[in-house]
Amino acid sequence: MERQPLTTQKIAASIYLIRGCKVMLDSDLAVLYGVETKYLKRQVKRNLERFPPDFLYRLTKKEVAALRCQIGTLDSPGRGQYSKYLPYAFTEHGILMLSSVLSSQKAIQVNIAIMRVFARIRQVLIENKDLALHMERLERHVERHGKDIRSLFDFVERILAIDEKPKGPIGFHP
Repeated sequence: MERQPLTTQKIAASIYLIRGCKVMLDSDLAVLYGVETKYLKRQVKRNLERFPPDFLYRLTKKEVAALRCQIGTLDSPGRGQYSKYLPYAFTEHGILMLSSVLSSQKAIQVNIAIMRVFARIRQVLIENKDLALHMERLERHVERHGKDIRSLFDFVERILAIDEKPKGPIGFHP
């Protein structure tokens, strides 16, 4: 595992808005904690009773595809580089619970840093309620446009799929 300094920017860049709540993905958390993703998932599965649906949920294929588009293009995958399983999304409370499951000194320190970032985000949003409301409206607007564009593409595809009858030549042909 590659060691990189833990920064507020790195943590903040790993927080996504999915299903209306701020979450972090299992792979991002594994990097921050310095463990393999499969180890993190194994620990979670062994302690599932600690993670109710508002703490942890699995993303759908559609959400993963949308997230990949949001993040940008992926590097060309090497063998085993990208998980074939759908990732877990941890809410703030799920991340708190995760530190008790991993129970290492590094997990405690990383959790403290993550909680400080979440608290800072909350503080900034409270200070900028107008900005937050505007951002929420923009997200709904963009989401609505995405649906409109998708329906437009579907309509065009249906039009293109209509088999046109070949037309005969115009005029009199004896």
